[in-house]
Amino acid sequence: MHLNISGVESFIDKTALKSLNEAAIQANRQLGNKTGKGNDFLGWLALPAMVNESDISRIESVADRLRENSDTVVVIGIGGSYLGARAVIEALQSPFEECAQGRNPKIVYAGHHLDEDYLNEMLAFLKNRQVGCIVISKSGTTTEPAVAFRLVKQLMEEKYGNDGAKERIVAITDKSQGALRQMAEQEGYSTFVIPDDVGGRFSIFTPVGLLPISVAGFDIRSLLKGAADMEKASDVDVPVNKNICIQYAAIRNLLYNSGKKIEILANYTPRLHYLTEWWKQLFGESEGKDGKGIFPAGVDFTSDLHSMGQYIQEGERILFETVVSVEQQNNELRIPHDEQNLDQINFLAGKRIGEVNRMAEMGTMLAHIDGGVPNIRIEIPHLDEYSLGQLIYFFEKSCGISGYLLDVNPFNQPGVEAYKKNMFALLGKSGYEIEGEKLKARF
Repeated sequence: MHLNISGVESFIDKTALKSLNEAAIQANRQLGNKTGKGNDFLGWLALPAMVNESDISRIESVADRLRENSDTVVVIGIGGSYLGARAVIEALQSPFEECAQGRNPKIVYAGHHLDEDYLNEMLAFLKNRQVGCIVISKSGTTTEPAVAFRLVKQLMEEKYGNDGAKERIVAITDKSQGALRQMAEQEGYSTFVIPDDVGGRFSIFTPVGLLPISVAGFDIRSLLKGAADMEKASDVDVPVNKNICIQYAAIRNLLYNSGKKIEILANYTPRLHYLTEWWKQLFGESEGKDGKGIFPAGVDFTSDLHSMGQYIQEGERILFETVVSVEQQNNELRIPHDEQNLDQINFLAGKRIGEVNRMAEMGTMLAHIDGGVPNIRIEIPHLDEYSLGQLIYFFEKSCGISGYLLDVNPFNQPGVEAYKKNMFALLGKSGYEIEGEKLKARF
């Protein structure tokens, strides 16, 4: 991985950047020493190197079992309970293969919203499939995944009976308490533990992320190796000129302090769409509190150059752009020559489509810089497990540092509870009756 900051140099004060670099060094030290806010949720910091052979072997063994008895596996979870796994799976698999050449199950997702049509259509689809299920919830009572699991569990018990269903259901939950833990023990499900000191959005290197990724047929060892190498590269003893996590956190906060309130994460391959979705949760939930925080947004280029490109180029100058750039494609495809040339693209004939895409990337970067949009580039060599492990840990570490620079607790999310309380009250949950009447009156 490489961090290219040449696209921000004309927008920043080098003296101010030096000061923020020093502050970021101290923030990184706070993380390492566990002396900052939310230090009881720092289990993710050393996680990549701490996952041992026994842990990996058990994850792979359970994944093998699900692959053997299922052609479709439902991953049930919301937020960090599914976004990390989905980011990696969709970055690595072909969008045109239902199963990876018949070797691995199709992964479908539920519990991340409450759309009735989606759930109906999913259940209809599953009726004619061999189904496995990974349900992920620390408490087991979060509404969206609880509703989805109740539906999927019923379908599986009707198809396979209680004993057959329990061989196909895996629960990832708290080690000792909560509704899902209780249900798993009563029903006899295989289980994995969500560590107490790892929040959902930082949980990809726990079974939360590793099991679904392994079921999909991808190499979790290489993913962990990439993350562990980035862990070493961002250690407190690594100087700022070599520590790209410190550099990224400092630069984005310097831009924020200068009025750039929105960060756009851009990519030039549609496979990275869900990596962007995961990144949005990571930074949005970690930094957006106490009236502070950079707003994280995402675009998929070149597609969104034909929708959002106009605003980025000429709209209000309150944003900066971070581009995840993949240097080498996995396949080669060249543009053919056409004698009539009615589309007027014969000047591209013989060129690799990847070269055309790269020139679109370079041209867009220069245009946006000229239009007043600072541009950070994160360059990864390949779209593979190792590079994704590096990239994900890079964002996690940078997020922790950046949150401390903002002087917020990057590891809690108190604002998430407000909508839940209102929803429970409006639906008539016991104990919320008085509040429910007050809310209904407001309508």
